[in-house]
Amino acid sequence: MPTITKISVQEKNKDRYNIFLDDKYAFSVDEDVIIKHSLKKGMELDAFSLSEIAYQDDIRKAYNRAIQYLSKRMRSEKEVRQYLAEKDVDEMIIREVIHKLYEYRFLDDKEFAIAFVRTAMNTTDKGSRIIRGELREKGISEDLIDLAMKEYSFEEEFEAALKLSEKFVQKNSRDSFRVMKRKLEQMLYRKGYSMEMIQAAIAETDMDKGEDLEMAALRSHAEKAHRKFSTLSDFEYEQKMKQTLYRKGFSIELIEQMIEELKE
Repeated sequence: MPTITKISVQEKNKDRYNIFLDDKYAFSVDEDVIIKHSLKKGMELDAFSLSEIAYQDDIRKAYNRAIQYLSKRMRSEKEVRQYLAEKDVDEMIIREVIHKLYEYRFLDDKEFAIAFVRTAMNTTDKGSRIIRGELREKGISEDLIDLAMKEYSFEEEFEAALKLSEKFVQKNSRDSFRVMKRKLEQMLYRKGYSMEMIQAAIAETDMDKGEDLEMAALRSHAEKAHRKFSTLSDFEYEQKMKQTLYRKGFSIELIEQMIEELKE
């Protein structure tokens, strides 16, 4: 059987050691593997021992990779599995690494999910529907998602939706009431809010522009349309103006009033 004749630490990685069998370099292993197998000079290694040492070292290398990956931020089990798989780590090795990570509490999908929800609610304007979807993509179970989402209360989500709505209304004051409401609903839905939450936020948002503001918004759009269609015949002019402004969400009554004003 081959015999260990030398063990030397690597120059660039002090946690790994070069193993020499019968005075020839054979392989390198992690320090933990040396300790686990009590490797020392003069020790004989049979085929089974060599295979077991290689297997344990593969686990250690994958484990170290996972720890480095986790050092940047919290990860879900699925994320770690995918990362190791992308590094061509064997599935059997991945299972061993995941077990060790849970054992030493470097992995915990429950804590990950709770932290993910807290971060999302404090640093983004996403609604609960999108947050739930992102947790599913990260492999979190529905039970844990339900548990974590308790961190995001109805009142907190409503407050976030209301702030978005008020900001949106201020930025889109030139739109008609009907168009503004439709755009606001679409925006909140894209952000991940439920229809129940959207309706509650819109009901609380001051969107009553009043006739003067509505007419001011209409006038802005009407003047642009007037410049575009002013060379048409009276009949074509009125038809084009009505079609254009109605699509912008203004009522026929206000449109006709504006057309008469522009004619004068």
